[in-house]
Amino acid sequence: MIVLVANLGSTSFKFKLYETSSEGAAVLASGHADRIGQGGSAWKVVGPTGERGGAADFTDHQAAIAGALEALPRTGFGKASRIEAVGFKAVHGGPIRGAVRVDESVIATMEEFADVAPAHNPPYIAAMRALAELLPDVPQVAAFETAFHQTIPLARQVYGTPYEWVEKGIRRYGFHGASHSYIAERIAEVQPDAQRVISLHLGGSCSVCAIQDGKSVAHSMGTTPQTGLFHANRVGDFDIFALLKLREQGLGTDDVFRQLGSNGGLLGLSGVSADMRDIRAAAEGGNDRARLALDAFTECCRHYLGAYSVVLGGVDAVVFTAGIGQHDCRLRADVCRGLEFLGVQLDERRNADANGQEAAALHADGGDASVWVIPTDEEQVVARQTVAVLAGAVTTTT
Repeated sequence: MIVLVANLGSTSFKFKLYETSSEGAAVLASGHADRIGQGGSAWKVVGPTGERGGAADFTDHQAAIAGALEALPRTGFGKASRIEAVGFKAVHGGPIRGAVRVDESVIATMEEFADVAPAHNPPYIAAMRALAELLPDVPQVAAFETAFHQTIPLARQVYGTPYEWVEKGIRRYGFHGASHSYIAERIAEVQPDAQRVISLHLGGSCSVCAIQDGKSVAHSMGTTPQTGLFHANRVGDFDIFALLKLREQGLGTDDVFRQLGSNGGLLGLSGVSADMRDIRAAAEGGNDRARLALDAFTECCRHYLGAYSVVLGGVDAVVFTAGIGQHDCRLRADVCRGLEFLGVQLDERRNADANGQEAAALHADGGDASVWVIPTDEEQVVARQTVAVLAGAVTTTT
């Protein structure tokens, strides 16, 4: 089966086309676009015999998807009509957990929870509708990111709210499940004795996961993917009672939430960009706010790394993944600095040489804990789930 897997971040679109079989999944084509809605998008589609790419001004995710499908025939893949299934790395389905075939009821549930996942559910819903028009006879599967985190103990899911709120579903769900699940699989291959793993997914959207014996036992995100680490343009952890002070200063509730959801995080602190590359360049040029954004982001990562080393009773492996985690060696060095008491010690040369490598070890010889860069492959996880759903091998839970 040829499966297109769509992975939509708040400002990015990635896809891979897999041919699945009993032996596994082979990538036939792939592509990406970044800075969607920000101007100056860089895009590329790579197929069996060539590639196409360049710069464009994709105003939204739907435009980026249409451009990718149009480019496929010119890369040797052939017509988009070869695609037999579409899988989505969906984010928030509320009571829907796991993977499920997309229909109007699934989309309606995603719309219901769009207010708590405003950077993710709307573009996914738009993509589902767009691909239904472009590929009308192709079944779609939504694999929700919350599934991997169902093993988190209830004591780490609840907030200190009235218990009735817990019964209404106000709790920590956890997200980026496909990414952290893939890291759990890969670290088991490269370091089979690593039972206590801390996975840092650092990209346009960011989270940290504590993994014990291959299972999620804690995650930095909460009821929504807005929380935990701050993100490219989203606030992360925030004291809700600060809203009272902001309202006293004349800000309306809707405006506050809009700012927190789209003008916070790296963008809000730096005043430069939501992109780490731009922020680092500005900081090196003497921009104090850009430097503050870098330092604050580093402290967020270190906070969760320390907390989860307590949850796990120590750490056997620290893994950096996603765009920032895989390509920013200076951030990795800053996050790991001074953590020798946890057994974490980077080798500077290995760290500097690791950007873009596959499963690169960064730790110095003789340390008690390993440090890795492992490129995530959320799409492969979703491709497997998509085939399983369409074969009737997956049961959705609510």
